[in-house]
Amino acid sequence: MTRDELLAKHGQPVQVLDHGHVRLVDVMGDDERVEQVARLSYQQGTRKVSETRSLLRYLIRHRHTSPLEQAVITLDMKMPIFVARQLVRHRTQSINELSGRYSEMPEEFYVPDQVQICYQATDNKQGRSGPLPEDEAWQLMKQMHAEASESFATYHQFLEVGVSRETARMVLPLSTYTQWCTTMNLHNLLHMLELRMDPHAQWECRMYAEAIAEIVKDWCPIIWEAFVDYRLEAVTFSREEVELIRATVQRDPFDEAALQAITDLSKRERDEFLVKLGVV
Repeated sequence: MTRDELLAKHGQPVQVLDHGHVRLVDVMGDDERVEQVARLSYQQGTRKVSETRSLLRYLIRHRHTSPLEQAVITLDMKMPIFVARQLVRHRTQSINELSGRYSEMPEEFYVPDQVQICYQATDNKQGRSGPLPEDEAWQLMKQMHAEASESFATYHQFLEVGVSRETARMVLPLSTYTQWCTTMNLHNLLHMLELRMDPHAQWECRMYAEAIAEIVKDWCPIIWEAFVDYRLEAVTFSREEVELIRATVQRDPFDEAALQAITDLSKRERDEFLVKLGVV
């Protein structure tokens, strides 16, 4: 898609959770731009779409990240504070966030649906297990709403008696909504999506990551395809696991024609795959 087509499709806020949203503000660069900076000697009209796809898949496959930093996206996002903090860990972004020092915080807070009020997982210290019984979850939802409302009542009381905004905001819960405009390059964005689209990521964070992913699919479709194949839906094997796979394959080698028939991999990708297995 062109920049104008992207803005026409994704320029309006897409609702996430109860009060949140994701909206595309602007982009710079795309699949073609990443290819240009990767080739350097690229001349307009000298390559085929298949060659573009081959190069971009190579970049993702071998983690050549600097060309991806030439494509940049700006997003307007509104989310609970606890989600916001997870979306910026381990990545570099340029962010301008709603400030509770300068502005009065809107009385908006997140209360999860019943199905998202779950037991603590016993096999994952930071994850959820199955949902609580419906009646218990409903009572907890009401309590979460009441306590957040009470916190905002205290916040407004502090403001009314002249307490500074930067101090009064300290009583607000992590479920309070914040809003920011963030700009990041494609490399950092994909890294964030790889972490936050993982099934082990917190559900609320996954909802925002999936909303952003819908924009990226249209913005850089070839890179997105490679990202899904080589990062998002790929797995990593340990040295011992690789040795086991190699031993198995060496006993029963792949037939090249059969390998070609069951995959969409290019010849170069198939050759690299066989090298990884140690059979060529």
